[in-house]
Amino acid sequence: MAKHEVKSPIPGTFFRKPAPDQPPFREIGDTVARGDTIGLVEVMKTFHEVKADADGTITGFPIGDGDPVMPGQIIAELD
Repeated sequence: MAKHEVKSPIPGTFFRKPAPDQPPFREIGDTVARGDTIGLVEVMKTFHEVKADADGTITGFPIGDGDPVMPGQIIAELD
C-alpha cells in the first residue's frame, strides 16, 4: 500500500489527545479506517476533529502534540 498523508484542514494547534489527562486518539502502529478521529485542531478554544481520510496503519506523526499547524500541513502518515 502506498503512503498516504492526513493533512490539517485549518490553522491552529494540533492535539493528539481529547484532553490532557487522557490517552492519544491513536498511536503509531494503530490501524485506522476512513472517518476515525486521529486528533484535534484547536482554533480560539474551538476544537475540530481531524479524521483519517483513508484506511491504513499510522506510521508517523510529523507534528508534535500541542504544536501549531497550518492548513495543508501533514499531521499523520498512513501506509
